[in-house]
Amino acid sequence: MALTLHFHPLSSFCQKALIGLYELDVPFEKRLVDLGDPTARAEFLRLWPLGKFPVLHDGDRDRTVPESTTILEYVDRRQGGGRLVPGDPDRALECRLQDRFFDLYVNTPMGKVVTDRLRPEGEHDRLGVSQARAQLRTAYAIAEEQLRMHRFASGDDFGLADCAAAPSLFFARQVEPFGDQHPHLAGYLERVSARPSVARTFAEAAPYLSLVPR
Repeated sequence: MALTLHFHPLSSFCQKALIGLYELDVPFEKRLVDLGDPTARAEFLRLWPLGKFPVLHDGDRDRTVPESTTILEYVDRRQGGGRLVPGDPDRALECRLQDRFFDLYVNTPMGKVVTDRLRPEGEHDRLGVSQARAQLRTAYAIAEEQLRMHRFASGDDFGLADCAAAPSLFFARQVEPFGDQHPHLAGYLERVSARPSVARTFAEAAPYLSLVPR
């Protein structure tokens, strides 16, 4: 497959895609897009007018695939399926549920807190940030119970949901710490961060972490 991933290493959704692609061990080209560069931005918008990362282009089929979940399901199926999303319908449903859980209820509120720091003085959304932090605490409590019973995000095997969980929890913990009441969540993040695909993705992002607003 002639695959090209258009991405930025600091994007948690791009990290999700990278983790999955490394897990699938497929050859692909990485193309870092600098949206601050007018030429690079225009080229990327021609590929995907919404301008959101990540986007995969399959040169063999001349097909553009946006969105991290869709990208990983697309490549997994082209590889024969079953590695990131289980073949069993009930397990697949749970995997997809947990994938959406970490995207919507951890990654999204985490992003709200981080991007609010980029707003000019006097334009901060205090209420929105407070609500985002509350949602993170609720999500932590739910995930704590899930991980009390399972080794990985949707069961005993690494999959799509873990690709979503690892980067979202990595950044979320920095804006809303887990606290002592979430030992299983903390243990999960430590455990999954040591997995080669995750460790590689985090290592590649490390030189850019100073750019994250604090």
